[in-house]
Amino acid sequence: MPRSVPQDVAVVTVSRAAGGPAIQPGFLGLSLENTAILPYAGSDPKAPDPVFLQLVRNLTPGQSPVLRVGGDSTDWAWYPVPGISKPRGVRVTLTPRWLASTHAIAAALKARLILGVDLEADSRAAADGEASAFERGIGKGYIEALELGNEPNLYGSLTWFVAPDGVPVTGRPPGYDFSSFLGEFTLFAKGLPGPLAGPATGSRTWMPDTGAFLAAEPRVGVATLHAYPVQTCDLPPSSPIYPTIAHLLAPAATAGLADGIAPYVPVAHARHLPLRVDEINTDSCGAAPGVSNAFVSALWALDTLFEMARVGVDGVNMHTYPGATYQLFTFTHDHRWSAFVAPEYYGLEMFAQAAPAGSRLTGTTITNAQGITVWATRGREGHTRVVLINESLDRRTVAVDAAGSRTATLERLRAPRLTSTSGVTLGGQTFGTRTTTGRLAGRSSVAKLAASHGRYEFTLPAASAALVTF
Repeated sequence: MPRSVPQDVAVVTVSRAAGGPAIQPGFLGLSLENTAILPYAGSDPKAPDPVFLQLVRNLTPGQSPVLRVGGDSTDWAWYPVPGISKPRGVRVTLTPRWLASTHAIAAALKARLILGVDLEADSRAAADGEASAFERGIGKGYIEALELGNEPNLYGSLTWFVAPDGVPVTGRPPGYDFSSFLGEFTLFAKGLPGPLAGPATGSRTWMPDTGAFLAAEPRVGVATLHAYPVQTCDLPPSSPIYPTIAHLLAPAATAGLADGIAPYVPVAHARHLPLRVDEINTDSCGAAPGVSNAFVSALWALDTLFEMARVGVDGVNMHTYPGATYQLFTFTHDHRWSAFVAPEYYGLEMFAQAAPAGSRLTGTTITNAQGITVWATRGREGHTRVVLINESLDRRTVAVDAAGSRTATLERLRAPRLTSTSGVTLGGQTFGTRTTTGRLAGRSSVAKLAASHGRYEFTLPAASAALVTF
């Protein structure tokens, strides 16, 4: 019988039941802007950046990663088509070298690609030319789906280009709605090879139309939605979704974000389609210094990925691009490649360790949980992995009920403080100020835990996470 523990100790019990949703292969992927390919992978298709490739592999060990390429630049890009003038809103020209570099990434990683195709330009010929270039230059075998347009709910409100007289021009007239989008999607889809992906929206007013979209578009092979918890766009600091540490750690930014996606999982599954949140990160405007680039983002990402798995999402693509505050890594090439790895990435890597492909979420109970979130998975090999996230500023003592008397391991995710933009460690290891390998380095501090009175007991420092494996 486990002995009694002090009332201030958080006691975790892991269910012995079979478990919940399985973590799908390729669950954790990346979403890249078109403009990120060359800065991340380099311009030499014969020698793609090995550091970038390793950082991707870390998140999907032994799996084919799902990489989504698009974002805002989906509707800013084109591949030159003979006889067609460049659309006015286009500011990114895709080139044969870009195609070759994207192919090199896909081939090296055995990746599955979701590739954005410009819809906002309103040119079927340009869209067809772009899709043909993808198949020809990247390879049809690497293309999971073509995603036609990006967040079309914004076409009627956001500036697509500025006219010579200085007047902002939107991609579509004000009042552009889901019905208008669906008609355009159907028309454009006729000239595109399948499968397709969509509706690529993060709008809470458009998401309820996901079922109608999938019903009308039988060639869609992947349902895609977007999610961001906070934003700086035109919001006062008093807004509950303005990026602050407290707002990013609030339940609305993690469980609430996943609950907003949850209704559309069964809608996609009823049609035997996967649902991916193929664009997500902290701040939808990409500019929240002191929050999106700080250690708090690692704890947010770790928790949010589990929340998305909880509601049955089949995959998540964390968005990153050069210049974003939430950029996961920054690369330089001076004789050899090196990278600075941002704090948020460490949270992604802990999730990859804690939720390997095929493992299932397992129920937990926790007493004295103040400030602590707990997740557990059970792998096909029989290992149980328990993640504890301490979002409070208080050090806690934790007791995890042990299944038998096997020795467990304890790995910690830590930083000096929630606002830290460097000094992050995972299991005592770090990528340092620069990494030339894309692998954690340094002396490991993963500890062994022996069960005592049927429990594994340890301390959980303030603003940190821990992974217990037994």
